[in-house]
This record gives sequence, C-alpha cells and structure tokens, in this order.
Amino acid sequence: MAGHSHWAGIKHKKALIDNKRGKLWGKLSKAIIVAAKMGGGDPDQNPRLRLAISDAKSGRMPKDTIERAIKKGTGELEGGNYEEIVYEGYGAGGVAVYCDILTDNRNRTAPEIRKIFELGDGKLGATGCVAWMFERKGLFLISKDKTDEDTLMELALETGADDVQASGEKFEIKCDVDVYGDVAEGLEQAKIEADLQQLTRIPSTTVDLDVTAAKKVLRLIEHLDDHDDVQSVSSNFNISDEVMSCINDD
Repeated sequence: MAGHSHWAGIKHKKALIDNKRGKLWGKLSKAIIVAAKMGGGDPDQNPRLRLAISDAKSGRMPKDTIERAIKKGTGELEGGNYEEIVYEGYGAGGVAVYCDILTDNRNRTAPEIRKIFELGDGKLGATGCVAWMFERKGLFLISKDKTDEDTLMELALETGADDVQASGEKFEIKCDVDVYGDVAEGLEQAKIEADLQQLTRIPSTTVDLDVTAAKKVLRLIEHLDDHDDVQSVSSNFNISDEVMSCINDD
C-alpha cells in the first residue's frame, strides 16, 4: 500500500468513534460481556477477556463499568445475551468491507446494516465474499513524540510483534493475534501510551480511490462504525495523500 494513506483512513474512523465516548464504551462493554460469557469472568484464565479489558482501559472506560460488563457476561447481572455475526459486502469503487457484529437481535440488525450499505452506494454480500482478502492482526499506533523507534523495536522483539514502521507522525506496530496482549502489556509497562490499539483485519490487496469514491467509502465506514451493533469495520481502500488532501479541503 502507498505511504500511510490506509492508516489515515483507520485513524479517521477511530476519531469518529472517540468523539462519541459513550458509544465507544458500549461497544467495549459488549466485547467484555461476550468474552466473559464464553470463557468465564477471570481474566487470568480467559485470554479473550484479558484483551477486552485491555482495550476497555485503553478507551478510558471506568473500572466499575468494566466490572458490570463482566458480571453481565457471567450471568450475575442481566443483559448479556449477545451473539457474534459477520457481515461482508462492497463499497464504492469495489472496495471490500468486513463488519464484526455483536447483537442481541439479528432480525433487527441485518436489515439495518443492509440499509446502511445501500445508502452508502454499497452492497451487502454473501458470507465469505471478502473474508479471504483479510488477515487478522493486532495494530498499535503510537505518536513519535512519545517514544523512539529503537525503543519500540526492542519492545517488539521482546513481545513477539511482527515489525515497527514509521508512518507520518506515528509509529505502527503490527503483531499476530496470539501476542496482542503481550504487546499491549509491554507498552503499558514501558509507560508508552498508544493512540490506537485494536485487533483489526489487514487486507492482502488494496483498491485506489478517487475523490468521489473516497468520500462515499469514508461516509459508509462512518455510518457503519456509528451503528451500536458494529464492533469493527475493515476495508481494503487506499486513499492517496493527494486525494485525502482534497477531501480535507472540502
């Protein structure tokens, strides 16, 4: 992929969610609930719960909110009946779109997601239509004013991360899912705060977008991210710096 344009899109999406803190906490709570429901309420014995709690802390979720979510997952409190669903489709320009969903009512969620695709000049596809294009990875974005590349390279070697790359004003760390928690813990112990940390899906190929298509895709991603049941959205669009500049100038 060219430059850091794709990650500019990720940061764009993340900023949209962060501007709605309550909505972000709702999504993080669901992840904790499902993790606790599937593997129990002890994070030391439940790696998935440990990761969900780590993400919640990164999102500055209060401790009592985290504890309530765990209790909902273990059945001590009501409100933990969620199931995992994946929706796949295409956006403007033929870009692939992959949505991770947690819902308590798939009969409500399905038509709502389909409508968002249609309004965004996209189309919901069949299961598996785009999943093959993505590899699940851990991603961390860290501002260059918080640390240096040598420090991050050493941390990456110690925790088993894939690599460290400079991208604009940020450093990117990518890692396999099974060491995501180790990298997050390593950054926390080193007192290095990540601007973004998440499990995401890295595309094997990308689609270059012009200004018109880029606007439609970013709008589609924004509306999907804004839906309460959508935990994360992955796509394989690439927006050049020139196109992104045109969008920002509008």
